[in-house]
Amino acid sequence: MPFTTSTEPIQSITTDALIVYVAQDSKPTDRASAVDTALNGAITTVIDDGDFSGKAEETITLYTNGAIPAKRVILVGLGDTESISPDSIRRAAAVGALRARTLNLKSVATYPIIDELSVAESTQALVEGMQLALYQYHGQKSDDAPEDLPEQVIIAADSEADATFAQQGINTGNAFASGTNLARDLINLPPNILIPAYMAQRAEQMAKEVGLACTILEKQQMQALKMGALLGVAQGSDYPPKFIILEHNADKADDDNTPTIVLVGKGVTFDTGGYSLKSRDGMIGMKADMSGGAAVIGAMQTIAQLDVPIHVVGLVPATDNMVSGKAYRPQEVITASNGTTIEIISTDAEGRLLLADALVYAQRYQPTAVLDIATLTGSIVVALGHAATGVYSNSDSIVATLQQAADLTDEYVWRMPMFPDYGKSLKSDTADTKNSGGRGGGAGVAAHFLSNFIDYDWAHVDMAGMLNNDGSNILNPKHSARGYGARLFAEFARQFAPSSDEATAE
Repeated sequence: MPFTTSTEPIQSITTDALIVYVAQDSKPTDRASAVDTALNGAITTVIDDGDFSGKAEETITLYTNGAIPAKRVILVGLGDTESISPDSIRRAAAVGALRARTLNLKSVATYPIIDELSVAESTQALVEGMQLALYQYHGQKSDDAPEDLPEQVIIAADSEADATFAQQGINTGNAFASGTNLARDLINLPPNILIPAYMAQRAEQMAKEVGLACTILEKQQMQALKMGALLGVAQGSDYPPKFIILEHNADKADDDNTPTIVLVGKGVTFDTGGYSLKSRDGMIGMKADMSGGAAVIGAMQTIAQLDVPIHVVGLVPATDNMVSGKAYRPQEVITASNGTTIEIISTDAEGRLLLADALVYAQRYQPTAVLDIATLTGSIVVALGHAATGVYSNSDSIVATLQQAADLTDEYVWRMPMFPDYGKSLKSDTADTKNSGGRGGGAGVAAHFLSNFIDYDWAHVDMAGMLNNDGSNILNPKHSARGYGARLFAEFARQFAPSSDEATAE
């Protein structure tokens, strides 16, 4: 969707509709007041008459009857004035954009809401909100895809300087939203299309478009690297595994003044559970077991588009988890690439095996920080539901930066404990560790398993509760993947990058 800027007063812009915002229980202010004046107080009238209160996500459409060039005004509630934030702006913009699409409008105009936010920050939130809410996945339906409306959004700015800042916000908002929507596209694909090779192909295509270095390790290379954990999962499949490596600022990998972060995403393209077979209903939705990998691919696209000034590596081990005569079985012992032997208790605890070899591989980059993200355990859903992901970490500073990124993106995280007791159930009589323990505290047990494969500052994000939208969040279209994690990880990279002052000091 094209976004453009204009220095015309918003009430003078010719368009199908103006999207105008009013906070709860308040009168029109700023540009909403200018539109109200041009409409002879029509906005004030609907507020005074009780037809509109300004509650969050409330909307009403007014027809201008030629009083201004725009044919309509879509009035949107911002909620409590004290609660106005980037996320409330995202949601308000989403409401306005969805209303415009319902009305089949081709063009709309709106403006940055400046309330303790800069023009660039507010515009970024507007663009993200519209792009995320208007996402549509048509899939493999044989009928025509719906129109992508509105076709144009004009951002009104008060001056040429503000128009420049608004354009910066447009660029940033588009980068964040497009990364999330790429992740959504990948997750929404059926598993007969999104096999490991296709996932790798899409990553390569994206990398070429945005200037990332991309390497795909094949099975023979994984064997040479002794990735026995990943290959143990992959051996039951007819589709060969792929190990996707994306690199931003690869030329700065050896620069001592440039931090390196590694993002690792689980890429199980379909999970049957293997011989620890899932139920019929439990298998529905398991095409999305590569959501962590999709989040990393989407985040890497955003990081490249924003040219984040650090060295960032994305690793996505990709395979499916199938049942066959070649598939791995409970009580087998496999060996990860760092030499750790693993007794298989559950073949449905396969994601941590992929992550194990990827976390070992991450060490070669001598990272300052490593984050992994995975749809790893049902236990985290029991603990946190669908409101937040669980974070396990050995680093307070990484968690603090991740929390800051979560606050800015509203992709919520909650730190979970790494008590040693969680690791006791992983003790094995035949191997260095089991891949699964008892039923209690399963997310913590999984995190302890992963800690066998790290030698750096690290955080593990268990996003199992963040697959689909239940309809409560207007930014996430129904019947579609959320694309959770792409914005979170991209913002983490931005927050992790040294400020310009720090860079100058060095």
